[in-house]
Amino acid sequence: MTTHVSRHLLLVEDNEVNREMLQRRLKRAGFTLDCAADGQEALDKMRALRPALVLLDINLPVKDGWTVAKEASADPQIQDLPIIALTAHAMESDREQALAAGCQDYATKPIDFPELLIKIEKLLTK
Repeated sequence: MTTHVSRHLLLVEDNEVNREMLQRRLKRAGFTLDCAADGQEALDKMRALRPALVLLDINLPVKDGWTVAKEASADPQIQDLPIIALTAHAMESDREQALAAGCQDYATKPIDFPELLIKIEKLLTK
C-alpha cells in the first residue's frame, strides 16, 4: 500500500519576482501552492491551511522569518509543520540560527532549485 504524501506548500516570500519564479517552478514540479508576503500572513495561513511544508523567506515585513519559525515551533497547532528557511545569508552561523529557530532545513539565495527539491522531498517523506 502506498502512502499519499501531500504536495501542498506554503511559499512565504515578500519579493514578488522571487515569489512568482519559485511559484512557477514548484507548480511545474507537481506542487500545489499558497503564498504569503509577510510573517503574520504566513502564521495565519499555516494555521488555516496546514500545508505539508513551508518555504520561509527570512527577511520579511511585519514579522521576520526567525520570529515566524520561533512562533510556529511554540504553537501546538502548527509546530509539526516542516519549515525550510530561504535566505541570502550563507554563513554557517545563519544555518545554525535557522535550525535553532525551529526550521528543519535551510536554502541560500539564489536558490539552487534542484537542491531545494531534494530538501523538500526529503522532509515530505519523513
